Amino acid sequence: MADEGLRPIIVKRIKKSGGGHHGGTWKIAYADFVTAMMAFFLLMWLLGSTTKGNLQGIADYFATPLKVAMAGGSGSGDATSVIKGGGKDMTRIDGQQKQGDDATPTKKSNLKAAAAELERQEMERLKSLKERIEEAIDSNPSLRQYKNQLLLDITSEGLRIQIVDEKNRPMFALSKAELQPYTKIILHEIAKTLNDIPNRISLSGHTDATPYSSGEKSYSNWELSSDRANASRRELIAGGMAESKMLRVVGLSSAVLFDPTDPLNPINRRISIIVMNKKTEDSITKENRTAEVADEETAKETVEKGVNISGVVQPAPAAVPKPTSVPVAPKPTASATATAAAAAAAGK
Repeated sequence: MADEGLRPIIVKRIKKSGGGHHGGTWKIAYADFVTAMMAFFLLMWLLGSTTKGNLQGIADYFATPLKVAMAGGSGSGDATSVIKGGGKDMTRIDGQQKQGDDATPTKKSNLKAAAAELERQEMERLKSLKERIEEAIDSNPSLRQYKNQLLLDITSEGLRIQIVDEKNRPMFALSKAELQPYTKIILHEIAKTLNDIPNRISLSGHTDATPYSSGEKSYSNWELSSDRANASRRELIAGGMAESKMLRVVGLSSAVLFDPTDPLNPINRRISIIVMNKKTEDSITKENRTAEVADEETAKETVEKGVNISGVVQPAPAAVPKPTSVPVAPKPTASATATAAAAAAAGK
């Protein structure tokens, strides 16, 4: 018992820290929260700066990653990656091909609408030229007196300017291709306006149906109409028209009469100047081109567009303009008809 009183008494004191029973674990939780928020905002920034096409590629990858990796597509490769390739063609080494929204999308042009607009603009130019020529005729005293012999109209070929004969005022010398002085004045005034537009010119000569005494075997209305057309061409060039604008010069004799009801009418003797539209010009310049067709269906379509079976492009047939109505005199007697025929032959 005496030994127990001598045993030392030990007192243990526990020091409590300032953190309480939680200690420092809250700091770890706060750090995890901040890290998660940084990752969230970084994700939002990446989604906001990624194009729609790349987003679709990412979505496809997470939906079917193996399919995208094997077949390629947006997001499956990167040109800046160490491993080159990607896109639809896995053999390419130039990097993936962008399939997203293009900043400069290609514009699909409507060819029919463009052709219609060009045709409309060309028609406006021809109408404007017609008005300028009419104003030049009205303002020029030397031309105003020949106004009845100058006929202007718009046809399927373009703007047509016709210089016609009158009974007592022919354009050429009798049965010759020699132009009268006033005819040269008319052609010179017309030539001044033709260079203002890019359209090219077709010129044709016409006669009445009065035959030469030698018939068609030697010099005939065909040669006469051709010579008169060429003489008119030379005067147009002398008046200032560019030589390159002339595309066609023909003599049509009496094949295309202005007054079919009276083949001997002096009005049938005329010079026709046509400022051609693009369609008519193409039908002349492309008449010697060939077209190759692969099958029967293509050949049928090609023929319908103006190409024959041999493959040679044929120009569209020129529409013969409807003649202006000409007052027809009462039917003469037999003696009067003979007298008129003799007078017409003398004034060819």
